[in-house]
Amino acid sequence: QRNPLTELISFAPARLNQLITAAMASTNSWTHEIESPVAAPRLFRVGVMDWHTLAPKLAPHIVASAHPVEGEGGIGSVRQFNFTSAMPFSVMKERLEFLDAEKCECKSTLIEGGGIGTAIETATSHIKVEPAASGGSLVKVDSTYKLLPGVEVNDEITKAKESVTAIFKAAEAYLIANPDAYN
Repeated sequence: QRNPLTELISFAPARLNQLITAAMASTNSWTHEIESPVAAPRLFRVGVMDWHTLAPKLAPHIVASAHPVEGEGGIGSVRQFNFTSAMPFSVMKERLEFLDAEKCECKSTLIEGGGIGTAIETATSHIKVEPAASGGSLVKVDSTYKLLPGVEVNDEITKAKESVTAIFKAAEAYLIANPDAYN
């Protein structure tokens, strides 16, 4: 004789485990803002659009090399960054999902490396560089990621914010030292 209560009780632990696993693999996000005395269009071009070209020159202690993998820099383009031992991973590939160069805004998705498959399931970044009243700019970064089940975030968010700040401060320093570049 079939007993629905017995079936429910035997099913409950498996279902509870699925729910816990799903909750642990939830989507998380962080935001970060960086002020700069450099005008938004210049900072966006160097810190975002041309970063694959300049990173190995401006941050050789972190980025060993970088190059486009697919496309010409427009939507759908993929670029790869190869890192030194200063980073916890050796490679990262990102695909450009959205671009409005006039508004200094883009969105990209991490498609390989950078923790994909080992710590995170998905990750996207939305960057907008807005003009500031001072003539400089404000960089706004929104990052959304989905952790793999059982993975915990400890210092990674702080490190990610520090890395983004370092990128834009390196771009800023380059532009201040080269006032005729990227005008």
